[in-house]
Amino acid sequence: MPSKKENYDCIVIGSGPGGSPFGWKLASKGMNVLILEAGPRYDPYKSYALDEDDWEIKGFPEIKRIKYTFGKKQPLDSKYENLKSWNKASGKLNPTKERRYLKYHQVSGIGGTTLHFQGEAHRLNENAFRMKSLYGVAVDWPIGYKDLEPYYAEAEDILGVAGPAKTPGRPRSKPYPLKPHKLSYASKLIGKACSKHGIDLIPNSVAILSGPYRGSPPCNYCNGCVWGCPRKDKGSVDVTFIPLAEKTGTCEIRDNVYVTRIQTENKGGKKRAKGVVYYDRSGKEQFVSGDYIAVACGAVETPRLLLNSEINVNGLVGKNFMETTFYEAVAMHPERTDSYRGIPMDSIVWKWNTPDPKRGFPGGLRMFPTAGSALGPVNYSLRYFEGWGENYVKEIEKWFGHAIAVGGIAEFFPNKDTFVTLDPNVKDQYKTPVARIQSFLGDPELKTLEFISKKSKEILESSGAKEIVEEISSYDFFSATHVFGTCRMGNDDETSVVNSSLRVHGIPNLLVTDASVFPTSGGGEAPSLTIEALSLRAADLLLKDIKKG
Repeated sequence: MPSKKENYDCIVIGSGPGGSPFGWKLASKGMNVLILEAGPRYDPYKSYALDEDDWEIKGFPEIKRIKYTFGKKQPLDSKYENLKSWNKASGKLNPTKERRYLKYHQVSGIGGTTLHFQGEAHRLNENAFRMKSLYGVAVDWPIGYKDLEPYYAEAEDILGVAGPAKTPGRPRSKPYPLKPHKLSYASKLIGKACSKHGIDLIPNSVAILSGPYRGSPPCNYCNGCVWGCPRKDKGSVDVTFIPLAEKTGTCEIRDNVYVTRIQTENKGGKKRAKGVVYYDRSGKEQFVSGDYIAVACGAVETPRLLLNSEINVNGLVGKNFMETTFYEAVAMHPERTDSYRGIPMDSIVWKWNTPDPKRGFPGGLRMFPTAGSALGPVNYSLRYFEGWGENYVKEIEKWFGHAIAVGGIAEFFPNKDTFVTLDPNVKDQYKTPVARIQSFLGDPELKTLEFISKKSKEILESSGAKEIVEEISSYDFFSATHVFGTCRMGNDDETSVVNSSLRVHGIPNLLVTDASVFPTSGGGEAPSLTIEALSLRAADLLLKDIKKG
């Protein structure tokens, strides 16, 4: 490990899928890189609770260092009352007439939110890059699918992605490094139901090992990805890109440090980033300088840091925020399906992933069978059954293992009521204003949720499932896992924050390398692989520019 320096060739803020691949690529070419991470370093063999009796209650051992608040609440349209979240045990989960803010599911730690992601490794549909040109909605990306394809392949090799030979809308230059996972019994039932409707259900592409790879064993199918993987068979950044970065000998990683602002200066009539101010483990304020600075804190914390640093390109930082458009229905099946065994999402319906305004909404979506929240007896008892006493226990024993679920995630379109800004009244422990999130669903999202709800119930019914016991929807709850767009990428500095090389307009040595730069959200694809591909591409372009002098 290199010794601490006063100046680095590049400082990377954030160690998740946007920061670590970027830092590794630069360090692999001999640059001195410093990665700063607000959270701790987790030990896969010691930090997670999946081998403990109370694993289901404990969840992921999250260290809550990031604070945020929420803005105005969206009034609920009674026309979509059928989309309200509920379960059999509790009834309506939001009985009010306003959309509730629940949580932004972000994790601070070496590896970022991939520490508890479900392993999905998706390329964006090639048409998703051209929403304006092809469909007259949203905007086009300044790059295309072909620009990212080699970097998708590079990331897949490093992660150990398992996937099918072909996935619609995603041409490949080489096969996935690992064969796809076999479908669980529950997914096979859903697959048969889909075939009755002329729908193909194909294996999902996931950064979960289907065979030995990168020194790790294959998955044991415990379905506990969101609790943290104790076997290193999930391709989270901490067990993939981080070891590669540290192996270079020129990449230093500091955890439990908190960056509060980026210092800039005017030099030769041009603005440049000079360095970063952060608080170290002991709570002491420090400054470190860098020739280049990359911000990879995610689509909420990245705009917060830029705004606190008085960096706001044409007032666009924090605008164009996009959240997760999500719906899921859980039902009880007459057969015992044991849907909690396997990987969280082993298969996908891509039928409606390509955008198509003729459906009544322009964006794409994807659907999938899943275990829902039915991963253990605690959730069964708290969500799917009413009552108390001996009969209640007998009912749970009778139906445990019978839950089966179908859900979907879809495109989100930016709107004027959805953004990230600073809260003028709330500060963190370092006296820095926190991020304030405000998000409203538009008509396209509501219509998409209706479509997913209808199709999910049709598929469940065709599978033989009888009683719906839970519906969870982003109609009445903000509970975002995938967020995008607050530092939009584009060629025009009047309408975007960074250019196609991910450099901030007007500050060429400052980059943003996370999902903040997404011009559109895609049709429900998990974003981490695209973030990694963008990060690797940005590093290559920077290295080429440095080589040119």
